[in-house]
Amino acid sequence: MRILGIDLGSREVKIVLMEDDKIIKKQKISTMSFYRDYCSYDGKIIVDLDKLQIGHVDKAISTGYGRNNTDLNKFITINEIKAHVYGAFYQTDLEEFILLDVGGQDVKVVKVEKRVSTDLELNDKCAASCGRYLENMANVLEISLDEMSKYYENPVGLNSTCAVFSESELIGKIAEGVSLDSLCAGVNYSLYKRLKPLLTKFKGRKLVVSGGVANNTAIIEYLKNDYDEVIRVDDPQFNGAIGCCYYGSRFLK
Repeated sequence: MRILGIDLGSREVKIVLMEDDKIIKKQKISTMSFYRDYCSYDGKIIVDLDKLQIGHVDKAISTGYGRNNTDLNKFITINEIKAHVYGAFYQTDLEEFILLDVGGQDVKVVKVEKRVSTDLELNDKCAASCGRYLENMANVLEISLDEMSKYYENPVGLNSTCAVFSESELIGKIAEGVSLDSLCAGVNYSLYKRLKPLLTKFKGRKLVVSGGVANNTAIIEYLKNDYDEVIRVDDPQFNGAIGCCYYGSRFLK
C-alpha cells in the first residue's frame, strides 16, 4: 500500500511517500514554490501528484498550516500534534516520552504516555522561541545556521525576550568585541532559555526532539542536562509528514 503524507508548513512543504511501512521518497519544497509550481486552485488546493512524480497513492494525509486548504476528495487532514506524535512513534518505537518540536514559526511540547497524548503546550505567538529566530541571528552574524549551531560553550548573555530587540542586543555584543564562538553560543543558549519554561511542566525521562531545530547541536547539548535521554529523530524536518503516513497505515481503512 502506497501512502502519501504532506506537511504544509509556513516556510516549507515536506512530502513523504511510504510503501508497506517503508519510506521510499522524501521531498522538501519551499511553500511558495509548492503552491506556485505544483498546485492549482479550484476552491481548494489541488495538488498535482504527477508533477511531484508521486504516481498512484492509495491514501493521502495532510497536516500543517495549509492542511485545511487541500482537496478533501483526495486528502484526509489531521492536526499537527497527532502528525508529529505518530511520526515519533514510527521513528523511535517508544511508547512514553516528551516530544519537543521546534519549527520555523512555532513550538510544540507534547507528553505521551502509553502511546496516548496526555498533555501539550504550544507557543505560536512569538518568533523568539522558534527556528526563525536562529535564522535571523545567523544572518546578523553572517554565518551559516549549521555552523552557528555547533557552539554551546561560554555563551555570552543575551537577555532580550523579543526577537527584534535581540538583534540589536547581538549587534551591541559584536561592537564590544565578543568572540564569534561566544556570540553563537549565546544565541543558542538564549533559545534554550525560552524553550525551558515550556518543558518544565512536563515530567519525563526521555525527550524526543523533532523539527528543524533538532539539527542544532548546541540545543541538544543544553537539553541533555534536563533529561536522562535526549533522542533526535533521524528525519526531524520530515517528522510530521512521516506521522501522516504512519497514521494512514494504522488507522485508515
